[in-house]
Amino acid sequence: MASRGSGTRPNKTGAPSKSDLPAPDVRDFRTRLKEALRRTDTQGRMWGESKWGVYAFYDYDGEPIYVGQTNEKLSSRVRRHLTNQRTDAVAMRVLDVLEVAEIELWPLWEIPNKLKNGDLSKEEAGKLLDATEYSAYIKAINSSKFKAILNEKIPPKSNLISLPESLRVELVDNDTRVNQGHADIRISRRAETISRLADVIRERGEVSDGLRRVLVIQAIRLTYISAERLAYAEGRPQPDASTINSDELVGSVLAEHPEPPMEDEDLED
Repeated sequence: MASRGSGTRPNKTGAPSKSDLPAPDVRDFRTRLKEALRRTDTQGRMWGESKWGVYAFYDYDGEPIYVGQTNEKLSSRVRRHLTNQRTDAVAMRVLDVLEVAEIELWPLWEIPNKLKNGDLSKEEAGKLLDATEYSAYIKAINSSKFKAILNEKIPPKSNLISLPESLRVELVDNDTRVNQGHADIRISRRAETISRLADVIRERGEVSDGLRRVLVIQAIRLTYISAERLAYAEGRPQPDASTINSDELVGSVLAEHPEPPMEDEDLED
């Protein structure tokens, strides 16, 4: 008689809780994410509870892959990406959640009180949020070996500012890093992500230039990790990422260039 895996055994005590259903690695990831968002700063504030702020995701190599902003709460926005998977970045196959190994948070604690006291207008608060996001984005670009990350939309160009204190946390344990971080698994997953993103572009037809730019950047990332793996297999030195000229392939990633508007029926509500 064939044996059953632990996830298919009859449950004699009724339906399991929803939190018990995910695979062990998914449960561990979510637990670590929850713990990260609940960490407190020196003033006892939970990092994820800041209503306004900026966040970044990093892959298994510590390479920055995505930067975003929120004025709804950092924890809500990050979870929407990484657990609920209900953001455009995930739905459009721009961001592969399984590639996220670390997060970084930049809370803007002062904004709500300044808005309440009239020390800051909504427009000024928005500009501060944009400037923080753009500064974090440029920081990510400068630290990226490819000088490009996976944002479909480049944040509004702003004057660079000093970033507030941040929290950077790993979301995977050593076992997951060894298994899911294995180069062959990442190559396969990255190739699948490119295929799905290309399908989205083909099926929608009229898409942003940014989405096509992300496709090229994903291809750059796939090319490099594949070349790294080949060099390792052959006992050669690792390739130099600078041999891939991202500027030549995708153009400037420092600011968006004007695009013609899409048809009204294609615009989001």
